[in-house]
Amino acid sequence: MTSHSTSHAIGSFDFNHLPDDSITSLALVLGDQLNASHSWFKTVNPQRLIILMEVCEETDYANHHIQKVVGFFAAMRNFAQALSTAGHSVLYIRLDDPHNHQSVTENLTGLLEKLPSVAHVHLQQPDEYRVDCYLQAWAEQQSIQVSWFDTEHFLTQRSVLHDWFPGKDNFLMESFYRRIRKQSGYLMEHDKPIGGKWNFDKENRHKLADKHDVPAPLMFSHDVTDIVAMLTKAQVKTIGEIDPERFIWPTTRAESRQLLDYFIDKLLANFGRYQDAMHTDYWSLFHARLSFSLNTKMISPREVVERAINYWQDHRAQVNEAQIEGFVRQIIGWREFIRAIYWHHMPNYSTTNFFEHSAKLPAYYWTAKTKMQCMAKSIEQSLKFSYAHHIQRLMVTGNFALLSGVAPDEVDAWYLGIYIDALQWVELPNTRGMSQFADGGILATKPYISSGSYINKMSNYCQSCHYDVNQRVGENACPFNSLYWHFIETHKKQLRNNGRMGLILNQWDKRDESDKQELLKQARFYLSQVDSL
Repeated sequence: MTSHSTSHAIGSFDFNHLPDDSITSLALVLGDQLNASHSWFKTVNPQRLIILMEVCEETDYANHHIQKVVGFFAAMRNFAQALSTAGHSVLYIRLDDPHNHQSVTENLTGLLEKLPSVAHVHLQQPDEYRVDCYLQAWAEQQSIQVSWFDTEHFLTQRSVLHDWFPGKDNFLMESFYRRIRKQSGYLMEHDKPIGGKWNFDKENRHKLADKHDVPAPLMFSHDVTDIVAMLTKAQVKTIGEIDPERFIWPTTRAESRQLLDYFIDKLLANFGRYQDAMHTDYWSLFHARLSFSLNTKMISPREVVERAINYWQDHRAQVNEAQIEGFVRQIIGWREFIRAIYWHHMPNYSTTNFFEHSAKLPAYYWTAKTKMQCMAKSIEQSLKFSYAHHIQRLMVTGNFALLSGVAPDEVDAWYLGIYIDALQWVELPNTRGMSQFADGGILATKPYISSGSYINKMSNYCQSCHYDVNQRVGENACPFNSLYWHFIETHKKQLRNNGRMGLILNQWDKRDESDKQELLKQARFYLSQVDSL
C-alpha cells in the first residue's frame, strides 16, 4: 500500500543577507527535535529566529544508510516549511548552501557574528551524548545568554534512574516499566494492572503460519531526487538502496499519524502475537514501523500509546490484553528504559567489551551475500528498507556477531549506520548491551544467544537455507549450532556467575568429550572462513 506526497524545502540563505536587527534570539532545532507540539511553537515571536541546518558533521560521523540521511533531511525541510507557513521566522541551512560551515556550532557562531542584536540562544537538550558535549562546550564559550529547554517528548527525564533508584547501579526494566504504568495510569485499573498481570510476554511468541494473511505495509511515495542529487554532489558516503522517486518513510507529522492509524486499525490485533516472528515473504509483518517518526519526534510516545489504548478500549473483541500490553511496553517501558540506561552510564558505556571480542564484522553485513538464509534475508531487507524488526536485529544479525566474536565497536557502527531509526541513545544500549552483552549485564540479564533451533522456531528461514538447521557438524551443518557451543566453551568462566546460564553450562559440562571436540572443531572451521559462510 502506497501513499503519495512530495517534500518541500526552505530556500537557500546567505550570511550577508540575514534578517534585520529586530532579531533578538536564536532557537536551534536539531534534526531529531521535530516536535510541532513543543511550547516554543505555541506562539509566533517575530524577534526569534528558528534555525535548522543540514551539516556534514552529522552526515559523516557514521556511515549512514542513504534512506536515513534522506529521511532526516526531508523531515527537517518539511518541518521548517510548516513552521514558516505558521508565521514563524525560520532560517534553514541546506547542506549545499555555499555559506554553510558544515558544523552546527560554527554555523551558530557565524550567525551571531552577523546578528549583533541577538542576546539569547535557546537550545533543546540533545538526546545523543556526542551532540550534547559539543553544544555544551560551545555554550560555555558564549558571552550572551544560552538557555536550555526540555524536548517535551519523553515521559521521563535523563536522570530518571538516579531519581527513582538512588544509590543503585543495577536496574530491572520490569521495575521501571511498572513505575511508569502506575504514574501514567496507562493500562491500569486503579492501582492494579489490567487483567491482573503486568506483562503478557509469554503469550506473544508465535511463529507465523504459512498461510496467514498479513496486510501490506503502508508505504509513502515521496520524490526525493533533489536530496539524493545533493548528497551525491557533496560526495556524502552512504550505504544501502533508495528509490529517489518513491521514498517510503513518513516525513511529516501528518504522515506519522497516518502510519500510526494504519497500524492500529490493521495490525495491532496481531502485533504482540507475532512480534517475534520472521518470514521470507514479509519484511514488516505486524510491526508499526513508527520508530523513525518517534525518534525524530514527529510524533510523541504519549500520542502513540493513548491512541492505541483508546482503540483497544473500543475494540476489545478484536484486540486482546496481550496485544495492547505488548505494544505499550515497547513504547513506555523499553524505549524509555533504554534512554535512561544510556544517560546513566555514558560515556563509559560506549567502550565496554565484557568478552574482549576483537573480530571484524563479516563482509556480507554490507552486501547480504551469504549462504545463511536468515542472515541474507535480514541484511537484504536492512539494505533495501533501512529497517529490520527487533528479533532480526537481536537474534539473527546480533546473535551471529556475538557468536563470531565481533568487536562491539564494529557492531555498533553497523547498527548505527544502517537503520533509519538509529540514534546513539537508542542504538548503543540495544546493541552493545542487549545484543552483544558487552556491558557485562548492565542492561540484559544474560547474553541473548541461540543455536539455529530458535531461528527455525520463529521463522521459515531455515526451510530454504543452504545449511541444515538439524545438523550440528558436517559439511552443511548450520553455523549457528556449533558457534553457539563454541561461545559457551570460550566464555564459560565469565558465565559461571550468571544464574540464567546455569542450565546451559551444566548441559555443556555433561556432554561427552568427543562430542564437545567435534562441535568445537566445526566452529573453529567456520570461524576460519567466516566471510564465505
